[in-house]
Amino acid sequence: MALTRGRLSNVTAIAGAANANVVTVANNKKVYVKSIAIHDGGAATGTACTAYVYVVPNGGSAGNANRMFNVALTAKETVLIEPAYPIILEDTGDTINVAAIGGTINVLVNGDKEV
Repeated sequence: MALTRGRLSNVTAIAGAANANVVTVANNKKVYVKSIAIHDGGAATGTACTAYVYVVPNGGSAGNANRMFNVALTAKETVLIEPAYPIILEDTGDTINVAAIGGTINVLVNGDKEV
């Protein structure tokens, strides 16, 4: 099994009260998420937002049952989530979905994927 290492997504901007799939498995090629960087990209100083990170199985939707991280960010703060063991996405359509509540965030996901 050969792996490519590095960026799994481009920087994805997510505006308040919205969510987006930032990594999706294609062709049953496993994806190993090693880190998720989240930055509060809002323009206003003093405002804060919350980021939710979901691990969504194929055919599912983001919700409380698959929320893995709940991160409160202060204005202009950057948080790096590094699980002790990679989050493994295995089946075509499995996704990492991220939601922004109360502000705008930028998300970057790094790890490995099968080639």
